[in-house]
Amino acid sequence: MRARSRRAAIASTLTAAVLALAVVVLAPAPAAAHAVLVKSVPARRATLARAPDRVQLWFNERLEPAFSSVSLWDAANRRVETPDGAVSAEDPRRLELPLAALAPGRYLIRFRVLSVDGHVVESSIPFTVKPDASR
Repeated sequence: MRARSRRAAIASTLTAAVLALAVVVLAPAPAAAHAVLVKSVPARRATLARAPDRVQLWFNERLEPAFSSVSLWDAANRRVETPDGAVSAEDPRRLELPLAALAPGRYLIRFRVLSVDGHVVESSIPFTVKPDASR
């Protein structure tokens, strides 16, 4: 009788351990804690034959419009005058900045976004407009 109860106790303990392990392994992992830039136009370090008419940045999650911004800077580290950039009304994961005519040269797109999960991401994207570029 004792051997049978001992086997039942071992089986019960093993079953509980396997179930606990399954819960740990199969539980959903927490999502990434911030928005990640997945695509940009112009692309990082692009050399363009033609000046772009806008900057577009796509992220992997929705952005908070009131706390997300984008700006353009020239090679002398001066902010380029542009209309205000904004989160797209059509796609809450896209940040857009309309551009006026750009002279040839090097530029830096700077962005700061707040994703809906509450995390801030800041970065920059360099690109160059060739001297022979025309719109």
